[in-house]
Amino acid sequence: MGRFWSILFLLVPVLGVACFVWPMLDLWPMRGHWLPANINDHGAVIDNLFLFILVLTGVIFVATGLALFWFLWKYDAARNPQPVAFTHGSHTLEVVWSIIPAATLVFIAIYQMNAWADAKMKRPKSPDGRLRPPIAEITARQFEWRVRYAGEDGALGTADDVFTVNDLHLPVSEEIVLSIKSQDVLHSFFLPNLRVKQDVVPGMKQFVWFRPNKTGAYDIVCAELCGWGHYKMRGRVTFVGREEFDLWLRQARTDQERAEFKPTVGGAE
Repeated sequence: MGRFWSILFLLVPVLGVACFVWPMLDLWPMRGHWLPANINDHGAVIDNLFLFILVLTGVIFVATGLALFWFLWKYDAARNPQPVAFTHGSHTLEVVWSIIPAATLVFIAIYQMNAWADAKMKRPKSPDGRLRPPIAEITARQFEWRVRYAGEDGALGTADDVFTVNDLHLPVSEEIVLSIKSQDVLHSFFLPNLRVKQDVVPGMKQFVWFRPNKTGAYDIVCAELCGWGHYKMRGRVTFVGREEFDLWLRQARTDQERAEFKPTVGGAE
């Protein structure tokens, strides 16, 4: 019976690897279950880092599973009549298996420094050398994304700002900077197709940036459990050409002004 369990434990690394390789090869019935299409010029850095860590941890996972299988198979009590021999361990071995994981973690920390700096610290600059201003401000609240666009003056917080809810339009093939904040609790602004995810902390104004390279509509989701309605906190980001974006923004501004103007009906005061 002991060797039956060894075979069962061998299935753990086999099925574990299959769960990743199968969708990576895009084979039925796991077709479409791997990473969503990357439409961010800077997203390849995140993908490469993810795959590197996946392979590294995968090798350790498989090696550990095979070692467990071998010991279960070789030292099956039903087939080893020899009495159990105990050992007090090896100080050298303990030092080795403490240093190797520590060195691995240090290597990963150094390896990802550029990716972290590009995604979190090196905010894009305008042609004049100043930090690029945000094209829109995203305010997270239970359970929606409120969007505020800078109007024709290019500045947020002025009279010509345009407002939408769960509907973000942005120009393609440009460096985009968004300002994000929370109105109530902790949220997480997640754009899967752009490899952007940033916790939105109450009381803090933060920035995210990316360069979309494909038109179309994609998901905005909240990746932080933020209350009973977390499941429905979804929006859409639509990428269009610059001319189409400018036209949409002007039309949104016109529609907003019409909605704000409410004439009296039948001359009633």
